[in-house]
Amino acid sequence: MTDIVQTQTTGLASGEIHIPLNKLKKSPRNARKVPHGEAAIEALAASIQHKGQIQNLVVEAELKDGEPTGCYFVTAGEGRRLAQLLRAKRKQIKRIEPIRCYLDTENDPAEISLDENVTRTSMHPADEVCRYFELSQERGWGAEEIGARFGVSPDIVRRRLRLGAVSPKLMDVYRQDGLTLDQLAAFAITDDHARQEQVFENLSFNKEPWIIRRDLTASHVPATDRRAVLIGADAYTEAGGTIIRDLFTEDGGGYFEDAGLLDTLVTERLREIAGDVLAEGWKWAEASIDFPYDHGMRRSYPQTQALSDADEVRLQQVASDYDALIEGFSSYDEMPEDVAAKAQVLEAEIDAITAKRSAYDPDVIARSGVFVSLGSHGEPKIERGFVRAEDEPQAEAGPEDEDGTEAQDSEAFEDDSERGDEGEDDADPGKPISDSLVRDLTAHRTLGLRLALGEQPDMAMVALTHAMVLDLFYRSFGQSCLDLRVASEPLESHADGIAESSAAEVLALRHDEWGVQLPADAADLWGFLAGIDSESRTALLAHCVSLTVNAVKLPWDRSTSRIAAADGLARAVDLDMTRHWTASARGYFGRVTKAQIAQAVSEAVSPEAAERIAPMKKGDMAEAAEQLVGASGWLPGILRTPEPDTVEAEPVATEADASGQPSEAEAPDTEAQDADAFLAVAAE
Repeated sequence: MTDIVQTQTTGLASGEIHIPLNKLKKSPRNARKVPHGEAAIEALAASIQHKGQIQNLVVEAELKDGEPTGCYFVTAGEGRRLAQLLRAKRKQIKRIEPIRCYLDTENDPAEISLDENVTRTSMHPADEVCRYFELSQERGWGAEEIGARFGVSPDIVRRRLRLGAVSPKLMDVYRQDGLTLDQLAAFAITDDHARQEQVFENLSFNKEPWIIRRDLTASHVPATDRRAVLIGADAYTEAGGTIIRDLFTEDGGGYFEDAGLLDTLVTERLREIAGDVLAEGWKWAEASIDFPYDHGMRRSYPQTQALSDADEVRLQQVASDYDALIEGFSSYDEMPEDVAAKAQVLEAEIDAITAKRSAYDPDVIARSGVFVSLGSHGEPKIERGFVRAEDEPQAEAGPEDEDGTEAQDSEAFEDDSERGDEGEDDADPGKPISDSLVRDLTAHRTLGLRLALGEQPDMAMVALTHAMVLDLFYRSFGQSCLDLRVASEPLESHADGIAESSAAEVLALRHDEWGVQLPADAADLWGFLAGIDSESRTALLAHCVSLTVNAVKLPWDRSTSRIAAADGLARAVDLDMTRHWTASARGYFGRVTKAQIAQAVSEAVSPEAAERIAPMKKGDMAEAAEQLVGASGWLPGILRTPEPDTVEAEPVATEADASGQPSEAEAPDTEAQDADAFLAVAAE
């Protein structure tokens, strides 16, 4: 087409012209003041590169003193001008490349710019999705090809193609605003159109994406499950399993379809690990997904060992090299790759040498076993040193008589009061004294011990700790002279999954850390406890006391004093259960009434939120409540630490200060009140 550039005193004539790219300028009258984003310019450049410039730029001539300068302002199409400049920067075209434009000399440039940006309707996303899907099916283009032609990242194209696989029926519902884009994306978790439509028909008015995904994957295992983490996607698919990918969530992990296959693979992996551990010399090794908390066995721990001189020298050298290498860095991420690799090698060597400082006695290994189970984060959990009852070392039997009973002097069982003066004539000083006298004398000794121990608080702490550690760590091996009954109620039978909670893991770790430090033989325990510093001994006692806490309320337990004591203890230790428990559908909402769910949501979020979910079915309502309440820190009443009771004091005839408030000396000590209340209830 012939370019029309007519220079007259009245101006230039309108028409299509080709203008060198370097003669085009941004118009000062452009209505768009916020510039185009880089992604938008990239997309335009890619589109022009593959298909040419589809739409003309609208321009006006630049005038100086009423005369054209030869340059032009882009009234409409600034994005396309920037895209062409990007192409020139990439050497795809020259900066003098003729650009097809339309010279408009009739309309107001500012109005044209505004009109272009306002008077337009974007394509419905469903049409974009379907067109991408058609290009993929009809022309065989992959995500990379389509993305290159439209200036869109391959990941975005893959998501569009995934949406294109949604049932046409649901796509029509989306076009009619019956579904949101997020809801439509939730259906794309599976390619089964019949299943998609079935779930859609069964949905209530609540069509939250997470509910749709939950219903579509009801029998599947999420990739975040500890079993899936252990096995991994590659091993699972190699074994014939199928993973449903979710391209619309951040992790994109998907779901493992065959839970049975996954359990089999996990068990096999744990058995392989158990076999490797058994090669260490242990008598037995058992593998299971869940740890058998009801095993009832005593556990032995590794004992402290001295490093060899060579290991001590090497440890100091490696530690020095490691400190010098990491100086100035706060993490491996900040280090150059080669430095980080060297640091990790040195750290591994430090750990290997340090591990030699504790080891199991060979006799313990020969009669003990190992449990291999799956940790809460998908890691193999190897716990060594458990001794079966039949493998416990037996005490040496004393001398026995012909009847199989221990030899005793029959006269030792006689009451000395019945022997009369015959005992005075007995000239044998080695003859045992009578039982009644033994009982008499030991009673006096007990009284003396009670008096003396009560006068020595530090030694009383040692004796109490000794008694508790014997019961909680050594089971029946060893006995204290304190008449205490120490027990730790197993909680696994009361709450499903409690053993895998983070709080249980921290408590188990603390228990194991003490177990490693204690002597292997119960006979050596007293000397160990007397030899450690008071701070360590107090910490051990606190741990043992903590294991005896039992605030479990059983259905048949009608007593209230123990639960009241637990309330007092909770106040005394300032218990905050939000650190250890979060309301979930499985753990709470699915096990209470709809009215109780609504009450919880009303307290945690708002009465309006409770009203919105009230019409749902019980299961949906529980799931929705978990989403709403989960991060709020809400607790049911039974988990809340009660406030201390306020007791009105009798008016005291003292002179008040100017403010009318009691002085510091008169102010109530609430912490002391909590402790007193706890002790008072515990004494009932």
